[in-house]
Amino acid sequence: MTTIIDGKALGLKIRGKIAEEVAEVSRKVGRKPGLAVVLVGEDPASQVYVNMKEKACLEAGFNSSVYRLSQSTTTDELLNLIDELNKNDGIDGILVQLPLPEQIDEKEVLYSIDPKKDVDGFHPFNVGLLNIGEDTLFPCTPYGVMKIFEEYGIELSGKNAVVIGRSNIVGKPMASLLLRGNATVTICHSRTKDIASICKNADIIVAAVGIPQFVTADFVKDGAVVIDVGINRVDGKLVGDVNYSDVFDKCSYITPVPGGVGPMTIAMLMFNTLKSFKTRTHQY
Repeated sequence: MTTIIDGKALGLKIRGKIAEEVAEVSRKVGRKPGLAVVLVGEDPASQVYVNMKEKACLEAGFNSSVYRLSQSTTTDELLNLIDELNKNDGIDGILVQLPLPEQIDEKEVLYSIDPKKDVDGFHPFNVGLLNIGEDTLFPCTPYGVMKIFEEYGIELSGKNAVVIGRSNIVGKPMASLLLRGNATVTICHSRTKDIASICKNADIIVAAVGIPQFVTADFVKDGAVVIDVGINRVDGKLVGDVNYSDVFDKCSYITPVPGGVGPMTIAMLMFNTLKSFKTRTHQY
């Protein structure tokens, strides 16, 4: 029997616990955690994501600051804002919404964020800590997947896990986190030959390739756990990187799209912001 993973319910559960802890810690410290979100340009999807993050912040009891900059913003202008936010003691987390307009140097911008306020977990300092097994601020989406495994009691140790996709945002950190859970990890990507046969041996598949319904039944062995990170719009409908109906009966656990991994990303952004706040105010 296949269990559908309810990321929406789990995300709300985590956010509820965060709100309780925020109320308690804020009283001790004398201020609320602060998250600054920077949005450059008019990308419709980015606008939706930023609004969702702002709403989640307010529900958790955070101070939310959203900086909406014009499409013509330069790299230097954005770097100046980030410098101000780095120096602002009331800001515990800084998130620059991606993608950025093409005239902006994305790498320079992300590298300019104070690693202690890097609640996206994208700064090379935090990436390095992740990869050597130290505690740090982990990228929100793969960290959300790890929380799913924890909540549903899905054992990682000794299991064969395949990550499809090698992005810095999901694929690579997902592989690193799975290794920390003592899984044996294979990363597949656009140059990998016969991905289906590799996945067929996997106990756990994490699809983060950005191709609609890429993973089909011939990728999945009976009883595998399938985590779908993809969000694609096809004919006005949101679909994942997994052909959900095709693989459903073969899985022990599966995440739907929407309602699976997506809500966990927001929850872990809140988690990271609170973690940064507690670290910066010595509330361990």
